[in-house]
Amino acid sequence: MTAVSSSAASPLTSPFQRLAALLEGVPAGREPTLSMTVGEPRHPVPDFVAPMLAANIKGFGQYPQARGTDGFRAAVAGWLGRRYGLGERIDPATMILPLNGSREGLFYAAIQARSDSRKAGRPAMLLPNPFYQTYAAAALAAGCEPIMVAAGPETGFLPDIAALPADVLARAIGCYYASPANPQGAVADRATLARLIELARAHDFLLFADECYSEIYRGVAAPAGALEVAAMTGSFDRVIVFNSLSKRSNLAGLRCGFAAGDPAFLKRWHDFRNMAAPQVPNPVQAVAVAAYADETHVIENRRLYDAKYAVAEAVLGSRFGFATPPGGFFLWLDVGAQGGGEAVTLRLWREAGLRVIPGGYLAATGADGRNPGDNYIRIALVDGLDLTREALTRLVETVG
Repeated sequence: MTAVSSSAASPLTSPFQRLAALLEGVPAGREPTLSMTVGEPRHPVPDFVAPMLAANIKGFGQYPQARGTDGFRAAVAGWLGRRYGLGERIDPATMILPLNGSREGLFYAAIQARSDSRKAGRPAMLLPNPFYQTYAAAALAAGCEPIMVAAGPETGFLPDIAALPADVLARAIGCYYASPANPQGAVADRATLARLIELARAHDFLLFADECYSEIYRGVAAPAGALEVAAMTGSFDRVIVFNSLSKRSNLAGLRCGFAAGDPAFLKRWHDFRNMAAPQVPNPVQAVAVAAYADETHVIENRRLYDAKYAVAEAVLGSRFGFATPPGGFFLWLDVGAQGGGEAVTLRLWREAGLRVIPGGYLAATGADGRNPGDNYIRIALVDGLDLTREALTRLVETVG
């Protein structure tokens, strides 16, 4: 049975705040210290960014429109068409909205879903467990009961939404689903996404597909997308995809992304966002137009991550249950035999000057009394090759 919980332990507490509290007053055991905690890409910013900003600098003197520029929406629609074989099925006028990064979109979407819902009683919001903390914050802000669905090795590190009790599915108004998953890097296939879309329509909830790691994958087979699978049904009803330039283009600080999909939901959401949400500056949208037209820097980005995973394979071997994940840029390592994620995190800092994050801080305790992240640590492979090799070598020397 899928482990379900509605009581996330401190769901609004940042895992990084918890990490700071864990390590407070503990001296680092080695210099220089190395931090592999935050999923912040540190590869070079693409060369076209600065010239594009400079060419559009006067646009910072204008209030941007909530619907975005025509050029931005056309660029996103074109990219989606090329990336997922959708051709011209994504209407840029009705099926795309700009976001200040996918994070704010993921948050505000829950509020709109709650406003739209006519279900009786307290609605439920379905979340994977481990989960991106914004999902839980959004659910609680919208007055929903967050239902965490375990995503451990027994389900291929993806939440088995179909295994939820019928009464839970009946109360759901939305489901957050990440593929590639954060932190595990698991990727949902087309059949899994098709079943999820079928469930969303059968039980009248929205699928919020978080695809911000869609372009960080191994090999040549790109992950399937929710819009791609929805198109096979002839409808985009109840499917909203979120993506951004943060991971794809190393532009986390630009704060630019998009939501795409169900035009009826996006119309209502646009009206709400026009009053309440932050809008994306026009010069930032101009950068996005250039970014979505260029794949060269994205291919290079993947090559750099692949090189770091090759280092991980060489240094770690099969330790900690390691296997190169099909997507993302994290290591999700099982250190249960070494004392668990929190104990190993403390030891790595105290003895090796290496900062990682306990997997339990990225998850919640389920109805079975277990936290699916407790035995894990997460390591972000966002730095250069030499630093990555040094960090993983320290890990093996200390607890391997």
